[in-house]
Amino acid sequence: MLGVDGRNVLGAILKGDALAARGDARSASSFYGAALASAQQRGADPELKGELRRVQQALADMRRRFEEELLAGIKARGFDEAQSSARFALSLDLLTGRKQLYHQQPKFYLFPGLPQVQFQPCADTPWLAEIEAAAPAIRAELEAVLAEPALFAPYVEDRSNRPRSGQAGMLENPAWSAVFLWKDGVVAPEIAARCPQTLKALEAAPLSIIPGRSPSILFSKLAAGARIPPHHGLINTRLICHLPLVAPPGSWFRVGSDLRQWEEGKAWAFDDTIEHEAWNDSDQDRTILIFDVWKPEITEEERWLIRALFDAIDAGGGATPKLGT
Repeated sequence: MLGVDGRNVLGAILKGDALAARGDARSASSFYGAALASAQQRGADPELKGELRRVQQALADMRRRFEEELLAGIKARGFDEAQSSARFALSLDLLTGRKQLYHQQPKFYLFPGLPQVQFQPCADTPWLAEIEAAAPAIRAELEAVLAEPALFAPYVEDRSNRPRSGQAGMLENPAWSAVFLWKDGVVAPEIAARCPQTLKALEAAPLSIIPGRSPSILFSKLAAGARIPPHHGLINTRLICHLPLVAPPGSWFRVGSDLRQWEEGKAWAFDDTIEHEAWNDSDQDRTILIFDVWKPEITEEERWLIRALFDAIDAGGGATPKLGT
């Protein structure tokens, strides 16, 4: 049957069974995978549903054994998950299917040639340590702001000059709210004046300065039980930084294939043009400091050119979105 139609579902199953019986799991898995793919694409005889379930389980078992044998083999040859190359470790995760590959997908502006990095390595953001050291002083300023809940407004705003959309349920939703010290490159004087230690700490950071657009500096609050759905940012020349200040256990953040839990006082920087989401499974609000910085690969000349680009867009009245965070 395979000689006539290589996509024949039953034929692929029978060929896989024969190879599995001979102990050739690698080849058998190829035919099992082809059978499942063909059944999904072209449909299969209802009478084969039981066989497809069996094949699916057999394929999962083969892949699990392959992963176990592969990891045992490379560990025996010197691989150490805690100390060996992180890029190599990711390649193993991709090979075995433990993770999938995510790419930058900016919604507005793509700067080509930048590495596809989800969370930026600490070696590239040494200035974050200085900001982490200021976390107690920043939290003290935050607590004074939190004492006035009316200062917080929904992060996703309804703008009269943009089409109204549900934003996956987050439009004007107070479950994700913010207080801005800077917004779209413009200082919010009343809040900024109340947070001098926060702004002093951020002097250490290479803030992504694009007049009228960035940086944004804000306290972001996610209510207990709330979730921010998967989404992508607008421009890939920057990193978004988080400094957790009130981070109850059970508040999580995912960027691409990496899942992390916020820990108070421990900051990170990530690429928001890679799919990301957040949720708070605790019974308390989670509040973090957010700000955006230039990616380390962007040169001083390129920073100037990017500013010039957006200045030219604005001068021409171009209908481009604010960069947000």
